[in-house]
Amino acid sequence: MRDGKETIVPQISVGTIRVVIVTILLALLLGHGVALPNAEAPIIRTVDIGHGITLHYVEVGKGTPVIFVHGSLSDGGYWADQIGPFAEHYRVIAYSRRYNYPNINPARSGYSAVVDAEDLAAFIHALHLGKVVVIGHSYGALTALFLAVKHPELVHALVLAEPPAISLLAHLPGDKAQTGKATFEDIQRRMVAPMQQAFRRGDRDAGIAAFIDYVFNDPHGWDNMSESARQETLRNAHEWDLMMTTGILFPNIEPPAIRKITAPVLLLSGAKSYPFLGLITEELARLLPNRETIVLPHAGHQMWYQAPDVCRKDVETFLARIAIQSSAASGLNAPARFRVDAR
Repeated sequence: MRDGKETIVPQISVGTIRVVIVTILLALLLGHGVALPNAEAPIIRTVDIGHGITLHYVEVGKGTPVIFVHGSLSDGGYWADQIGPFAEHYRVIAYSRRYNYPNINPARSGYSAVVDAEDLAAFIHALHLGKVVVIGHSYGALTALFLAVKHPELVHALVLAEPPAISLLAHLPGDKAQTGKATFEDIQRRMVAPMQQAFRRGDRDAGIAAFIDYVFNDPHGWDNMSESARQETLRNAHEWDLMMTTGILFPNIEPPAIRKITAPVLLLSGAKSYPFLGLITEELARLLPNRETIVLPHAGHQMWYQAPDVCRKDVETFLARIAIQSSAASGLNAPARFRVDAR
């Protein structure tokens, strides 16, 4: 266990940690949604997790630790509107991953969700949190998945909102095998490879364009964004400078490793999200031994902005059902049980 050195940075608003609202449009797989700044902003703290890495985070509330992990092209401010409501019942912590605003950490090769998972483990140790609940969106959900694989002793429960575990597409069973392999190859050929080529020649604009054009299935998706939106997106793309040059955007995760995750898992999925994420969520539901799946019929990948209250209530119900007590309602000792609710 590491002893982290903690620093408090006062008088920085949640609006600041967001960078600019427009960057909230993205969290690895782009969607739409805007959240207004909270009236009362929590103090932003920093903690040294070792090896020269410092992470910024906010912490509010008491009780079971619940850690929120944001996706790519985003930061800890992604969760600003969820912190207050969840803090009424839990010890809520939202942090920015290694290369996301406002962190300034040394550039190192080999960066991926696996590195983020090790950072998260070190973060949990540094704050002496013990077992935690992790709520992750998109690349943050992939980070949480790797944490559960590599450090199961730290995970009390997981909430995974559409992790891009792309490697699973190459291992889909039965009548989905051909579709899965074709989708995997298409992502590598038409999204990942052009992104790598662009970032390796130092062209962030072209790299992000390849990503946005692919997920929107629109060759002019990036061009059609406003200039201000493009500039703010580029400004928060440092993590991809590293992933796409010396690291791995979608690190491999094997089905047998997922089968070994015994912690309770809630899978959140948007019915209007990108089809390949639906395939991945279905495969995770097949592999995970202790899981519940909820499909939100009117939301896409940005479900936490499109249906924030529904997501929060579903998570709180899940936590109560698996007997993770609320600090405000310690009587919520419902027996653990799981369901598939394709609403």
